[in-house]
Amino acid sequence: MQTKDNTRITYPDLFEKCFSYMDADNVKAMGIYPYFHPLKSAPGDEVVMDGQKVIMVGSNNYLGLVNHPKVKEAAAEAARKYGSGCTGSRFLNGTLDLHLELEERLAKFVKKDAAIVFSTGFQTNLGTISCLVGKNDSVLIDRQDHACIVDGCRLSYGKIYKFAHNDMDDLERVINNIRNNSTRGGILIAVDGVFSMEGDIIDLPRLVEIGKKFNARILVDDAHGVGVMGETGAGTAEHFGLIDDVDLTMGTFSKSFASLGGFIAGNAKVIDFIKHTARALIFSASIPASNAAAVLAALDIVESEPERRANLWKNARRMQKEFKDLGFNICNSATPIVPIVVGEDLEAFAFWKELFDNGVFTNPVISPAVPPGQAMIRTSYTATHTDEQLDRVVEVVAKVGRAKGLIS
Repeated sequence: MQTKDNTRITYPDLFEKCFSYMDADNVKAMGIYPYFHPLKSAPGDEVVMDGQKVIMVGSNNYLGLVNHPKVKEAAAEAARKYGSGCTGSRFLNGTLDLHLELEERLAKFVKKDAAIVFSTGFQTNLGTISCLVGKNDSVLIDRQDHACIVDGCRLSYGKIYKFAHNDMDDLERVINNIRNNSTRGGILIAVDGVFSMEGDIIDLPRLVEIGKKFNARILVDDAHGVGVMGETGAGTAEHFGLIDDVDLTMGTFSKSFASLGGFIAGNAKVIDFIKHTARALIFSASIPASNAAAVLAALDIVESEPERRANLWKNARRMQKEFKDLGFNICNSATPIVPIVVGEDLEAFAFWKELFDNGVFTNPVISPAVPPGQAMIRTSYTATHTDEQLDRVVEVVAKVGRAKGLIS
């Protein structure tokens, strides 16, 4: 554009940031780019990727149900009966009888009054937090909470406060300051039950104690806890014997339940409010019948085969011990998520590539998912990993760790 005196005006281009973005290209040029590698086989404990077979220790298939014949057949039969999609939101034409059956089963499974199913786990936290936390309210989150909790808070009209990772003294300091500054609204504490990168567990007993002291409501994101934690797999609250003290339990279907979607469970009146006000639910298409049927089948197996969870924990504890004994820093892992702290981002990418070239698929995790300088290799284990597969993983990780100077 030119002015009357022929001076040219240049306006900023929204896409300039895209055209100048070179981070991914630079890593690709180094031959250590770890993302978006397509599978050419069904997901499982061994997969085909980039033309080679690798042992998969990077998935969240904790109970090994993603290829279970009963789960796959339930999904296929539902698709044959109901079609491939629902063509609308739950609010309008997209509610199936399967959705209602699933919500009843999920509420019973996590021992709550009621539940509502969202299209993804990410949307579950977006919708729940943003509709519950209003302009006079406050929400407190752990600094290592999942991105969907963070984004749910950003979409709310409330004030957002963070406390140091799993530090209950810091939580009490922050919430005490809020109450003493004459907050007019309510308080929600939203935390991961199992932290998805570090593999540690929230100090729920102390958190509940603090929540009661300051009359705060508690939401536990149990995406990595449901099906894994507790005597029956009901999650972190069951693990600590605190089911009645947690107000809202959130879970996903893409981990233990071998499907896609998410849910929130709690008091029936609260769930009804979420059901009628959460924009992420109202304005999203509902999960297809095949997804819902897969979760129902997975629930049947979880409830009838507790030995799966026992085997998962056997494998998890073995790998925690193996990596500790080798000298790796595995943070405070107490779950089937067992990270290996590497350091800088590019070091994590190089570590990942060496593991992959030796037949082991893992996940490199860099900032902002973890603090700068704390990049890690995230490994995770299933109920169906064999001893032979785990032997090989230990062998390869030890070999690469020594070559990289992380262990002696």
